[in-house]
Amino acid sequence: MSEFPEYVDVSYADGEGESAADYPELEDKIEKAIEVVKTGLEEYDTPAIMWTGGKDSTLTLYFVKEVAEEYGYDLPPAVFIDHYQHFDELLEFVDRWADEWDLDVVFARNDDVGEYVDAHGLDPGDDIEIDALSEHNRHHIRNILEYDEETFPFLLDTYVGNHLLKTVALNNTLEERGIDGIISGIRWDEQDARAEETFFSPRHDPDIYPPHDRIQPILQFDEADVWEAFWYYVVPETVAEFPDDGYVPQDYDDLPNGLTHDDVPVSPKYFAGFRSLGSEISTEKSDEEPAWLQNLEDTTERAGRAQDKEDLMERLRDLGYM
Repeated sequence: MSEFPEYVDVSYADGEGESAADYPELEDKIEKAIEVVKTGLEEYDTPAIMWTGGKDSTLTLYFVKEVAEEYGYDLPPAVFIDHYQHFDELLEFVDRWADEWDLDVVFARNDDVGEYVDAHGLDPGDDIEIDALSEHNRHHIRNILEYDEETFPFLLDTYVGNHLLKTVALNNTLEERGIDGIISGIRWDEQDARAEETFFSPRHDPDIYPPHDRIQPILQFDEADVWEAFWYYVVPETVAEFPDDGYVPQDYDDLPNGLTHDDVPVSPKYFAGFRSLGSEISTEKSDEEPAWLQNLEDTTERAGRAQDKEDLMERLRDLGYM
């Protein structure tokens, strides 16, 4: 077991035993998010932001941008995991706002799997031959996942697919870049597997992942809080033409002052009824209303996602998944 850099001085118990109820007002949640981000930018030499283009990671990115600008820190690079099965609209959103915000985006990919898919003209769901992959990927499949079939399907939301296309891709990037802290937008209420997380969470076992910490500024937000923060803080402060006191769109085309979806840092998929953005192949909209107008309290946020991966989340997180 290698020692994590001694220069990092954070409390891994910060947030232990807490829930969103310990931060009753949106202002309390924002204040804590800013505190966590500021500590992260101070303590880590080579931090990075995990950015998926989804609402949680974009809110996290917004906080990092605001703190970096206010306190004079360099804005860390954004790591985008390209698992080859994204919605086109999401990729367009990431490209547009990376340019708008002058972000250094690092695309994390499992190139070995991607090259195999391209060479064989595979579609999602087609089988990938394990023996044709690199020794590195075979090691993960056979020795870490203990998967003994000869093939696995080219699908993101499965045990092997998720691990290779997301976790291995991320870990390769962490190692190549020497990233010591990854700032991510997970939340306590999002999944049972994440409910016990703390604001600074160690990942120091070199047999599983390159030693690093997870910096998690929005654990204390629930889904409704995220949308309130967007429509009353993020969008008004990002878009000059948006009402300063906020505005909540009531349908797909309801944006004030002649604004379009391209003008606001909210993926149009959320306007179209998606509450969670995963794979184009295995994620469906949960309703016809925009995400923020749906019944957020009594329905499951990730119900539109394939459940194979959801049911394996605890094991996947042990292996380095976010």
